[in-house]
Amino acid sequence: MSLRRLVIPLALAATVCAHAGNQKEEALGDGVRLALARSISDTRPPKPEFADIEERIKYLRWLGEMSERLKKRLPDMQVRREFLQTAWYEAKRAGLEPSLVLGLIQVESGFRKYAVSPVGAHGYMQVMPFWTRVIGDGDRRKLFNMQTNLRYGCSILRHYLDMEKGNLYLALGRYNGSRGRSEYPNAVLAAWKRWEFSP
Repeated sequence: MSLRRLVIPLALAATVCAHAGNQKEEALGDGVRLALARSISDTRPPKPEFADIEERIKYLRWLGEMSERLKKRLPDMQVRREFLQTAWYEAKRAGLEPSLVLGLIQVESGFRKYAVSPVGAHGYMQVMPFWTRVIGDGDRRKLFNMQTNLRYGCSILRHYLDMEKGNLYLALGRYNGSRGRSEYPNAVLAAWKRWEFSP
């Protein structure tokens, strides 16, 4: 096999994995650890609640529009709908914009449920397995469950946003293990714009 034929696939693989999550395990205070554990412990299925009919209509329009945009990446309509409902619910539950979460997922895993990064991050939001030990039950296989992965990812991003006093740029860098570097936050922010929705 020629060197050129070997180098090109390796270069392509490197670009696909360039943004895979690499959260760093840090010491957490007991209060923070317990709050994070509580945030991921509720296993009820996502069921959105709306203050009024207009909010519900806005959500249904969002769901329809995002479903169309995501059709090529998740062709099965049932899977796509469940994914979007869960992503919206978990984003809102963590106080995040659903379009930001979708942008992060696009960059992290390309919407692949079973993605595993070279550093071992799992699933849609590329959650590092140490989180299951720190705030969960230690079962890293659960990170391939859609709702569990999205709940962990959204809770972790919220935690990093709180740590960085609302600075999204630094929180995204921390999420990716590249705090202080611009490539990853810029990629997520660009992807976020592509998933924004105006009813």
